[in-house]
Amino acid sequence: MTRTVDAGSTGERKVVKNVFKGSIGNLIEWYDWYAYAAFTPYFAATFFPKSDPVTQFMQSAAIFAVGFLMRPLGGWLLGHFADRYGRRSALTLSVTLMAAGSLLIALSPGYATIGVWAPLLLLTARLVQGLSVGGEYATSATYLSEVATPGRRGFYSSFQYVTLVAGQLLALGLQIVLQQLITDDQLKSWGWRIAFAIGALGAVVAMYLRRSMEESESFLAEKQQAGGRKPGGGLRVLLQHPRACLTVVGLTLGGTISFYTFTTYLQKYMIAVPKIETKTVTLINFAALLIFVVLQPLAGKLSDRIGRRPLLTFFGVGATLCTVPLMTLLGSAHNPVVAFLIMMAGLVIVTGYTSINAIVKAELFPTHIRALGVGLPYALTVAIFGGTAELLALWLLKIGHGEIYFYYVAGCALISLIVYRFMRETSQDSPLDDGPPRREQDSEAVRT
Repeated sequence: MTRTVDAGSTGERKVVKNVFKGSIGNLIEWYDWYAYAAFTPYFAATFFPKSDPVTQFMQSAAIFAVGFLMRPLGGWLLGHFADRYGRRSALTLSVTLMAAGSLLIALSPGYATIGVWAPLLLLTARLVQGLSVGGEYATSATYLSEVATPGRRGFYSSFQYVTLVAGQLLALGLQIVLQQLITDDQLKSWGWRIAFAIGALGAVVAMYLRRSMEESESFLAEKQQAGGRKPGGGLRVLLQHPRACLTVVGLTLGGTISFYTFTTYLQKYMIAVPKIETKTVTLINFAALLIFVVLQPLAGKLSDRIGRRPLLTFFGVGATLCTVPLMTLLGSAHNPVVAFLIMMAGLVIVTGYTSINAIVKAELFPTHIRALGVGLPYALTVAIFGGTAELLALWLLKIGHGEIYFYYVAGCALISLIVYRFMRETSQDSPLDDGPPRREQDSEAVRT
């Protein structure tokens, strides 16, 4: 009895150790990604010609959106790499690419120095980071789901968004510290570069940690079954799973747009519409996201008890019905406390999606195609809808029709809600609970 308990405790510690190492790298990657959004108000004037703030925000948001276009390529290349060569190798490669992108932004001269080459260098850096993030999401979601303890996969996989949002919190936290230590003029002149230099250094540390992670047992079993061949099915095999791919697209659509609306866009919206001071907006974002982080494992643990679909349905109904009134109310919320409560209400709704989206997608695919299956459909959806959300919102705001965007978000959430209604409960009969499937059995399952 004692040996059984000890073995269980050792196994749980092993899971925690691997989840920690994988999550720290994920945190640094997303810190680097969100540092761009957090520091846009300070570096936009450095890389673009002088104009009104909304136009500079739009130019920065356009490059933010273009960076998203690389995410499908990253999801495809690094997802396929992870299915063939291992989750650990792919995660190490993705964080290396992120370090390179952050370092390039930190060292790039401004528009006043090199003219049009400045935004081009910024674009290049974001393309590299987009490639990195596209692969990071797919592989980290797969890795955390595969190494998690059965019956607690919702809890452990929720740490993907814990560290994703914690990365955003680190970016905002650094912004708050810099706002206290140096002036706004210094932040706009050179202070913003500190954020990207720290990101590059952190990515190097994460790369070291990831090299010491254990490979997931699911991948090792798949590799052993493949014999001398490389595991991983590639795009051709992925297309044998059309329903799973379309499910990923459908469940991601409303979630990604809502997430970026209630996080990155709200920062600019609160500055531009109710005209809340930039420093106050940073504090509002930081406090709301800190609570949001705590909600993720709680909701993930809840999904292990009641299933994934109830939480997804909660998000779908909430985002469909509440987005328009919440955003409309925020437009006239000059009181920072009211603005915080509105943002928090939106993030509570979004938690129904963010806390379990990684495990839901991983539970749709067999081992040999899981990283690619999770990554490519998701990255395509995020690139088309998530990456353009802020740009579309700012453009509509600039032409005086910002309220149209609110209905757009609600409509996309409704589409996802319909998908949740008809998708199966993924926590039941999950491929994660099986051994590596035989290829011919898997193909037969797809046909049926």
